[in-house]
Formats: sequence, structure tokens, C-alpha cells
Amino acid sequence: MKIFFWKSLATKNETLVAVVIVAFCLLATFSDPLFLSVTTLTDLLRASVVIGILAVAAMMVLISGGIDVSFTAIAVFAMYSTTVLTLGVMPDMPWYCIFAISIGIGAILGAINGFFVVICRLPTLIVTLGTLSVFRGFLLTFIGSQRISALPPEMRGFSRMMITRGTTEAGSFYAIPWAVAALVIVVLLTLFILHKTMLGRSIFAIGGSLESARRIGINVRGAQFFVYCYVGALAGLAGIIHGAMGRMADPFSLVGLELSVIAAVVLGGARLIGGYGTLTGTLLGVSLIVLVENSLIVVGIPSTWQFVTIGLLILLGTGLPAWQAKRAAAKSA
Repeated sequence: MKIFFWKSLATKNETLVAVVIVAFCLLATFSDPLFLSVTTLTDLLRASVVIGILAVAAMMVLISGGIDVSFTAIAVFAMYSTTVLTLGVMPDMPWYCIFAISIGIGAILGAINGFFVVICRLPTLIVTLGTLSVFRGFLLTFIGSQRISALPPEMRGFSRMMITRGTTEAGSFYAIPWAVAALVIVVLLTLFILHKTMLGRSIFAIGGSLESARRIGINVRGAQFFVYCYVGALAGLAGIIHGAMGRMADPFSLVGLELSVIAAVVLGGARLIGGYGTLTGTLLGVSLIVLVENSLIVVGIPSTWQFVTIGLLILLGTGLPAWQAKRAAAKSA
């Protein structure tokens, strides 16, 4: 009964987000008939890659009953240190090796979070708030604080790799980068882990009830440690893609993106108390956040209202389901 209730509530949440997306697109199209052009849609798709990968990572932590706010620091640390290492050791390293290094660094930093959460049994929010500052401070103090525009050739080459490109009848250029494939792979891999493996079932069980998961013999520590390593690896991937697509390694980039990422996941129906979250909802949440961040000016709202709008969406996305849950509980009492 409880599982059905949460699934029903999450479905309502996803439907609500989908309705808001459609309404926003209609409003934007009314303001600018060219809003739904191929050029705009491909630009929005490109803008969704990094935040989408980070949102999948944040969703994994929320499902397990924890919360991670250090993923942007891990992403920047992995991206910048990988760039510095590549330039200093082997500038002509293939792009897939560069990506592998960044993913590896991210996984190691995620393992540090996992150590404090799993072994030291510290609260996840406190741990990741601490490592957020530590990772950023270590990066700026010991690795570097200068923006690097002269990226390794293979990183610049990756940014020019396109699945398709062309020009519309109106003369506007559009392109879909291969970075989109990385998001697709991350989504499919995470879908497989969560729904086709015992590990995934364990992660859901831990988020639902930690003590119950222990009683039925689930390796709680192992599953939790995997989650933080996986989140770190995804952050490392998102970071190196961000650097390559932006054609600059900036140690100050992605600062403040935590709000948008967590907003996307929560809007998609993931529960802060753990135990539930869907990739469909998360991707819908990402779509809505990207629309808001990139298209407010189209509907006549100043871009300075971006954070206000995102905050209101968070209140709507969390407040309405909570009100519905309270109302349903009152009726069943």
C-alpha cells in the first residue's frame, strides 16, 4: 500500500512538471514564434548535458537516503586537475583517456565522501558541506586558480564532434554534440543499475528504511560506499564535458549549480527522505530548470529573477505533493 501511494504521488509530480513544461513552451512560443525552432531546441539540449548528468548523480544519493552538495566541487576539481595533468605530462593524450582520468579522480573524491559517511557514520549533509569547501580550497591552493583557455588538442577536438549539424531554412545554424551521447549512456547505465541489479534494489531499500535493510541482510555499507563513488565518477564526467564544451578550464565554474541540480531532482519526484526517485522525473525536472534558466528573457521576465523562479518551482514541486500526502493521510484516518 505504501509503495503504491509513493508511486502514485511521484506520477502526479511528474505529470505536474510535464504540464508546466508544456505551458512554459506555449507561453514562450506566443512571445517568440521561433522559440520552438530546431536551433533553440538543440541549444537547450546542449545546455542539459552537464546538469542532466549531475542530476542523475544527485538522484542516486537521494534514493539512498542521503544528500550530496559536493558534486559540483568534485566536478571542477576533476576537470581542472585533469587538464593541468594532461598539459604537463602528455598534451596529445586521446580524449577518451582524458575523460577516464577525470572520471577516476571524481570516483576517488566520491570515495572520500563515502569513507566519512559509511565508516565514520557522519551525517551526509555535514560531510558533503565540509568536503565541498575542502575540495575547492585544495584546488585553488595547491593545483591552480588561473583559467586555462589553451586546452589539450583532444579536448578541443571533442567539443567539435557533432552527431549532426546543419542550417535551417532561415539561415540559423544548429548542431547536436556527441556530449549528448554521454548523458544517454549515463541514464541507461543508471537505469540498469537501479532496476536490473540487486545493488539497485539494495539502494532503494536502504533509502526506504536503513534498519530494515540491515535486518534482511543487505550490505548497507557496501551499497552506500558504491553510491558515493558512482556520484563522484559521474561528477568527474560532467566536469570534463563542461570544460571541453566550454573550451576553458575554469576553477571557479559550476559554483552555485547545486541549487539547480537538486531542484531538478526534487521537482522530478525524488523524496528527500529517501527510497524513491525516477529517471523520467529527474529528466523532466532537468528540462524545466534548463528552460527556466535559458528562456526567461523570451517570456519577458528579467534574467535576474532566475533564482526566484527556481525557488518558487521548488516550493511548488515539494509543497504540492506534501499537501496532497497530508490530505490523503487525513482522508484515510
